[in-house]
Amino acid sequence: MFDKVSKWFRQRYSNTVNSIAFYPALIAIGFLVLSYAALLLDFSDIGKNIKQNWDFISLQDASTARSIATTIAAGILSLTVFSFSMVMILLNQAASNMSNRILDSMIGNRFQQAVLGFYIGTIVYALFLLSTIRDIDSGIYIPALSIYLLILLTVIDIFLFIYFLHYITQSVKYQTIIERLHRETRNALEHCDRSNPEEDDSEIRFPDLSGKEIKLKVGNYFQGFDEKSLVHFCEENDLLISFPYTIGTYLLAGSTYMVVQSNEEITSEKIDTLKVLVDLHAGQPIKKNPYYGFEQLTEVALKALSPGINDPGTAVLSLHVLADLLTYQQEFHPRTVLRDSKGQVRIVARRPSFTALIENFLLPIWDYGKNDRVLRQEMHRMLEQLVTALNKVEDQVPVVKLLELVKQAVRQNSLNSLSYSRPD
Repeated sequence: MFDKVSKWFRQRYSNTVNSIAFYPALIAIGFLVLSYAALLLDFSDIGKNIKQNWDFISLQDASTARSIATTIAAGILSLTVFSFSMVMILLNQAASNMSNRILDSMIGNRFQQAVLGFYIGTIVYALFLLSTIRDIDSGIYIPALSIYLLILLTVIDIFLFIYFLHYITQSVKYQTIIERLHRETRNALEHCDRSNPEEDDSEIRFPDLSGKEIKLKVGNYFQGFDEKSLVHFCEENDLLISFPYTIGTYLLAGSTYMVVQSNEEITSEKIDTLKVLVDLHAGQPIKKNPYYGFEQLTEVALKALSPGINDPGTAVLSLHVLADLLTYQQEFHPRTVLRDSKGQVRIVARRPSFTALIENFLLPIWDYGKNDRVLRQEMHRMLEQLVTALNKVEDQVPVVKLLELVKQAVRQNSLNSLSYSRPD
């Protein structure tokens, strides 16, 4: 029961933190606390003394304070609606011209969320302050300090809006969106668990492993597993678990997604616990699986090469980033084998080979854009650099094969160009 609650909490926590409303809600709560603290200062002895001694920061008329708070709340609300209408336009354009799967990356932009939170926080501050203003004779009982702080926050909102306009004009560029995907994917690759090159796991192969097969009841996406908890559980119960599919694979109902080996009987309670520690849900979180970033960049290139968009320049940008990520990939070795604290193998997972990466992410771009001269020439240049950058011979083989295809197409195109340019 505890494991199920833990999995439910882990999934809800991830959805909540990655939501567009999470940071704005936190910031708005912070502004609510700020408004309460400002009012405490206003009505404290220190605040009253400040207003008595400094007449220029005191307000004698409650209606003036109320008008200021009302005007600011209405104005910032309009500013919020206008600013994030622009964001919605940007998201719609990106989904139409690039790929709707990149929206998660754009919605999760922290700067946009921070600006939204600051706007909403200012509105919350103004409304809370408005509810405390009373018609009284003495000006020291009017929250003048809080009003002037509200004015300062409004000035900050205006400068934020000016910078936000500049930021949106930059964010709408395809190069900026592709670079963001590049950065997120590279960071995810860097933080992946990496194997120790000195460990020899060559004797462990999935076909050699057999045991109790755990099948899927409802089709879903395999999104990995809780590594620390699963290794700890396997160590406690002396289990060896293998996963036949790579992360991101869609599994049909009845598919075997986990094989469990044990010298003892595998009870239903153990199986239930194992199921809880395995993630099966939709979505493409790059932080969990960096190869989702590869896939999204490939989709951007394919969409750009479609007849409806016809933007080979964007496809070339995606190709550059993919080539860089493939080069970066060779420096890291995601672990296919996880061991416990005693060095005993507990989990055997599948990772995509370098050949699979070439076939899944570069070949589709070549198949779709090989008739485009710009993409063909750039593919030729990128593959030549990629071959020289790779250290392992087995990684060079699929790149060399694709390079030969590209060279043939380039030579053929050059011959055709010469024949077309020949005078009569």
